[in-house]
Amino acid sequence: MRTALRTALTGAVATATVLVCGPAHATPPGPGVTGRTISQTTVGDTDYVLREVTVPPGQATGWHYHDGPVYGYVKQGTLSHYHSDCASDGVYPQGTVVREPGGPSDVHLGRNLGDTTLVLEVFYILPHGAPFSEDVPNPGCPFE
Repeated sequence: MRTALRTALTGAVATATVLVCGPAHATPPGPGVTGRTISQTTVGDTDYVLREVTVPPGQATGWHYHDGPVYGYVKQGTLSHYHSDCASDGVYPQGTVVREPGGPSDVHLGRNLGDTTLVLEVFYILPHGAPFSEDVPNPGCPFE
C-alpha cells in the first residue's frame, strides 16, 4: 500500500510539473539554415571539422553553444552576432573572422539581417563525438 501511494504521488507531482512549468524549448535554426561537412578528422579524443553553414536573409542560427572553440570565416554576406545578455558582440562582414570560445557560458546567436545569403566556413574543435552545437532556450532576448 505504501509503495502504491508513493508511486501515485510521484506520478502526480511529475505530471503537475510538466503541465504547470512546461518544457524549456530550445530555439532551433530558422527555416533554410543548412550546414554541410567539408572535412573531418579525429586526432586522439578531438574532432576537427570544417563545415559550410548557410543562413538565408532574415534567418538565425538559433540560440546555442559549442562544446569546444569554433572559428568562423564570413565567406559571403554579413553575420550579426549576439550573446545571452542580448547585446551584439559584433557585426562581421564578408572576409572577417569570428571566434567563439565554447562551453555553456558562451551562449550565442548568429543572425542574417541583410538581404544576401550568409555563408560561413566554420572550423570546429570538439571533444570526439560531440554535436556541432548544443541548442538552448532563448535567454530572454526580444529576438531569435
